[in-house]
Amino acid sequence: MDIPITGFIVHSNEGDSTHSHKLFITSWDGRPVHMHHFSGTTSYDAGHSHQYAGFTEPAASGVQHVHHYQTRTSFNDGHTHMIRGTTGPSIPLPNGGHYHYFEGYTTVNGQHPHSHMYRGNTSNEV
Repeated sequence: MDIPITGFIVHSNEGDSTHSHKLFITSWDGRPVHMHHFSGTTSYDAGHSHQYAGFTEPAASGVQHVHHYQTRTSFNDGHTHMIRGTTGPSIPLPNGGHYHYFEGYTTVNGQHPHSHMYRGNTSNEV
């Protein structure tokens, strides 16, 4: 089954020597797509916490959906962690739009291996 997708590709150099591109999807199966910003601070564990921020992956607009997300935390106490997961379903906002709840645990890292808990709500759709 073919699903029509529209979007655009941007060359990404991001400071390393590999050649890569980023794909920005603008419609999926004829429906416009959207993303959400998310950010927060992890739990305080092993004597420190981390900040994080990113955008969810695109999802179709106008239908019930979830978003996948991933980002790297700030560099604290000599290390970072990865955050990745799937949001909960969309939660309507009173004046239009919606947001999503997310939560989880970072990857294990650090001189004394540990993880951090995180949770929050995304922004309204972008």
